[in-house]
Amino acid sequence: MQTGTQTDAHPRREPLAVPECGVMGVPVRVSLWLVREGADVMAGDRVVELLAGGAIIDLESPVAGRLVAQFVDEDDVVTPGTVIAEFEAVP
Repeated sequence: MQTGTQTDAHPRREPLAVPECGVMGVPVRVSLWLVREGADVMAGDRVVELLAGGAIIDLESPVAGRLVAQFVDEDDVVTPGTVIAEFEAVP
């Protein structure tokens, strides 16, 4: 039995959470998903735009792999710390 290693049977999952945007009292809204669920991504690819007041905030993929889940829809209001997507990392 191996411990502490990643196998193909259990790919590593990586969440994408809304960061602190520094816009107190301004609702943060999911403006546009740039990547569809199931799509392959590279680390650093822009995957979603958030809108806070007049500011657009791009969130990037934390890993190379596949976007496996989107937990919020466009136009949803989100708060810092909310996990909005999940990625499956490739080794």
